[in-house]
Amino acid sequence: MIASGPVDAAAAQNATEYTLSVVIPVYQGERTLTAVVEELLPYARGAVTPGGVAYRVTEVILVHDNGPDHSDAVMRALEAQHPFVSILWLSRNFGQHAATIAGMAASTGRWILTMDEDGQHDPASIGDFLDTAIRERAGVVYARFTNERPHGLFRSAASKSSKRMLGAVFTLPDATQFQSYRLVRGDVGRKLAGFAATGVYLDVALSWVTNRVATSPTVLRSDDGRVSGYSLAGLFAYFWRMVLTSGTTGLRLVSVLGGILALIGLVIAIYVVVSLLAGSNTGAEGWASLIVVVLLCSGAILVSLGVIAEYIGVSVNVSMGRPLYLVVDNPETIMPETGEMGETEQPGSGEPEEGQNA
Repeated sequence: MIASGPVDAAAAQNATEYTLSVVIPVYQGERTLTAVVEELLPYARGAVTPGGVAYRVTEVILVHDNGPDHSDAVMRALEAQHPFVSILWLSRNFGQHAATIAGMAASTGRWILTMDEDGQHDPASIGDFLDTAIRERAGVVYARFTNERPHGLFRSAASKSSKRMLGAVFTLPDATQFQSYRLVRGDVGRKLAGFAATGVYLDVALSWVTNRVATSPTVLRSDDGRVSGYSLAGLFAYFWRMVLTSGTTGLRLVSVLGGILALIGLVIAIYVVVSLLAGSNTGAEGWASLIVVVLLCSGAILVSLGVIAEYIGVSVNVSMGRPLYLVVDNPETIMPETGEMGETEQPGSGEPEEGQNA
């Protein structure tokens, strides 16, 4: 069976068949992951985009990010059932971006599709993504959701405003386009994964290596009532990571802040000198204003030191060799749940060890 759009599948068979690697970071996928993989089955047999381009999902890479549920058991079952499914085991939870980069590094497809494990991303949009990438010669195609996200009003507004600020202040591409449902050129994704350092924000890193970015409309499906794994603190941490990995713009802003404060100080100094020469009263009436200026300057200094310290921390982590992620063997082969001694043999049973009394 070949999934196809309005164009006849036979016309596309004469063209090159594009191979796709699907990367799914898994944190809480126990209830939803099976349905997501089953939705990808028709595309693993071969499909045709609405524009008549043949493609095939040749592999689905599940990256186990050590979530709190039993996703590992579901992943093993899917790998045993479907030959195109493979698993990457991470040594601990490294976060969605690091897990996605790990999957990209292990991919082999001409294109890499990244998606979530919760079922909100509709695989029916894959063909549209590929058509957009080919038509616009884009290295990255992001989903452009045509409906509102199932989040609270405050969270949605905060997310949009923070991304707009990043685009305006930190000279990033339109950060409002950043989504976890994206299509990336395979060679770009794998080479990026080779040099991405710890703490990197994937979409910022993609903006370093390609200036051809496009979007494709799609519908964000319901999350089936599942609570988001990101708290406000976690979302702020992701925002701050975007700031730190956007380059040295943050440090430049610190310099600008210092220049503004120095200019204000110079203006005040000129005012004081002129007042003295003019014989104006220079009593203690300005005490409140002085305290305000001191507090503002002290706060600006502390904030600036904090920003500089964060940049130094990122550099230290990289120089110490802290990995972005670490792929390990299947934990089941290292520490099988049934034990190495079998079901009948128990610790302390059988022949006594050397040095024990019979």
